[in-house]
Amino acid sequence: MFDDLKGKSVLITGSSTGIGAAVAKGFGRVGARVIVHGNAHSDRAEEVAAEVRKSGGEAVVALGDVMKADAVSRMIDKAVDAFGGLDVLVNNAGSLYQRAPLEKLDEDMYDNVTGINIRPVVLACRLALPQLRKSKGCIINTGSVAGHNGGGIGIGIYAGAKGFIHSWTRNLALELGPEGIRVNCVSPGVIQTAFHASTPPDRLEAIRNMIPMRRLGTADDCVGIYLFLASGRLAGYIHGQVIEVNGGQYFK
Repeated sequence: MFDDLKGKSVLITGSSTGIGAAVAKGFGRVGARVIVHGNAHSDRAEEVAAEVRKSGGEAVVALGDVMKADAVSRMIDKAVDAFGGLDVLVNNAGSLYQRAPLEKLDEDMYDNVTGINIRPVVLACRLALPQLRKSKGCIINTGSVAGHNGGGIGIGIYAGAKGFIHSWTRNLALELGPEGIRVNCVSPGVIQTAFHASTPPDRLEAIRNMIPMRRLGTADDCVGIYLFLASGRLAGYIHGQVIEVNGGQYFK
């Protein structure tokens, strides 16, 4: 089904854990060449790369802080050095950071949440553009259901940052579409990863009961849509879209 992804060079930020790790392994299973990115979890990034290779893909690890332009540049250079270019950019790195009501929201928290959820996406899109122009490649951003519904109490800045990613995707689609570069966004619902380690169990149970499918998502539930959007054969005319993966939690 995804034969056209075989041999494609794919950079996935934040792919040492969670959704990013599952997506990296998914690209490996279809024979892609994956740049696995990690920062705090370098050992896990190596483990993910090993699984990509085991499943039939190729993989190299790129480490660095995606909030810094020089680190992102090195990651793209690694894709070029290892695989000859870049076909697919998956902007997945992000973090809830912490929950805080408005009265406890200080400047450091604001800077940290917007920094990790917005800055890396803007940097990677800009710095990868020369390579994506050569390959007529695609960009897949990771948003969130919180970017639509505002999220829970205490995560307003995170929800706003993800709303930015949704709008950024649509704006880039207008700008880059004429050059043959497709841009889309995946908007996951509540996915059971370490991301939700700080979410109270009773809150997760309440959310589960509101989801029509009556279960929380898994990282593997998200993989197929990233592969689909990366495939020019299957999704060649899908552009500027924010696609929901949430078990029916949110309709638009």
